[in-house]
Amino acid sequence: MKVKYIGPDIGIDGLFNDNIYEVLGIDELTGMLRIIDESGEDYLYSPKEPKSIASEYKGGKFEIVEDKSEQLKQAIFN
Repeated sequence: MKVKYIGPDIGIDGLFNDNIYEVLGIDELTGMLRIIDESGEDYLYSPKEPKSIASEYKGGKFEIVEDKSEQLKQAIFN
């Protein structure tokens, strides 16, 4: 599964505008997307308004790039 992040860059090693990221899965408890970001590590991001925990970063959105099982479609649009 892959998504494209659209929005302001999040920190120096978070999500960057127009970059494509691999989604490792969807967290069963929170519904958040587990994404490998620019740090090379995997972190949980909101499927509807991805942003940093720090308040100075505004949220963006994801566009689906690859979703054969349609899990991302359900997580982002439901």
